[in-house]
Amino acid sequence: MISRIAFFLAMVSIAAVTVATPSAAGSKHGATWLPAHDEQVSFVVDGTTTYGTLHLPARRHGERLPAALLLPGSGPTDRDGNQPPSMTPGTLRDLAGVLGQNRVATLRFDKYGTGRTGLGAYAGHPEDLDYPVLVRQAGAARDYLRRRAEVAPHRVALAGHSEGAMTALVLAAQAPPHRRAAALVLLQPQALRFLDLVAMQLHDQTGQLVESGELSPEEGKVVDRAIDVAVVDLRGGRPVDTSAMPTPLATLFQSLAGPNRRYVVTDDAVHPPHVARRLPPLPVLLTCGELDRQVPCHSTDQLTAVVRQRVVLPGVGHLMTTADGTLSTTLTRELSDMRW
Repeated sequence: MISRIAFFLAMVSIAAVTVATPSAAGSKHGATWLPAHDEQVSFVVDGTTTYGTLHLPARRHGERLPAALLLPGSGPTDRDGNQPPSMTPGTLRDLAGVLGQNRVATLRFDKYGTGRTGLGAYAGHPEDLDYPVLVRQAGAARDYLRRRAEVAPHRVALAGHSEGAMTALVLAAQAPPHRRAAALVLLQPQALRFLDLVAMQLHDQTGQLVESGELSPEEGKVVDRAIDVAVVDLRGGRPVDTSAMPTPLATLFQSLAGPNRRYVVTDDAVHPPHVARRLPPLPVLLTCGELDRQVPCHSTDQLTAVVRQRVVLPGVGHLMTTADGTLSTTLTRELSDMRW
């Protein structure tokens, strides 16, 4: 029966790779070199102190390095790409290590609702959080990174995973010329409107349940119809009727239509392919995972048609890792080859 079916919506995506970037202070050809290190930093945006980690690779004294701002996926994903205590693969921390090996400085930070930052100015009214708040926070992080004496301000790239990739895209498209991104890295990006992606994932799960015999074809049609009606009602600002939905599906849409509605509606208002048409000329790396069920490659087709670039990562899913938990070698190579 439908009531026995457990729907699982996993919008947050994290990956892990272990990379060490040791270095010691010393002298190369007469120049003083400073060791690689992590620095705990903070900046203020919209009345909230945001905390993060600046990773600085080994560098010559006074040298200004290229840099990248790293943006996490949706949900309570912190600066390292973790959702503790259950999911702690350290995605962004390890991406910082990969880039650090290529002498690219990185900044990653605890967005609203995560880590040391917490809800900040929204602690008493989290229902007022919307997607533009996160874009402003990311913009403030970019500006902080550009101001650092160790960073070449005109060589700052924007890199994001999943929803963070969409945020990087929005920042790159709306930046004035003096804050223009040097490059854009879209890792398994949210490339559709949010509710279209939710519906796609849920329809896919329904199809799997019908195929396995856990739902009859008739029951599958009822569930698919309920999903589509709920999306239309959410976008139309109407109450969402969950009375005929399976309990897990009803719980999901009650959350989307309840305390998270402001965020959902403002996130859903962004159509990434339309945003991408406003991009200035810049290097772009867009990846998708061959085995990704959350953001399958076909979901990035429209965005790919605009940016005219896509790298399929063989043998990996949304987390960008192989079966043994290591980062895709294709991704590592692409990041190493990218210059800005």
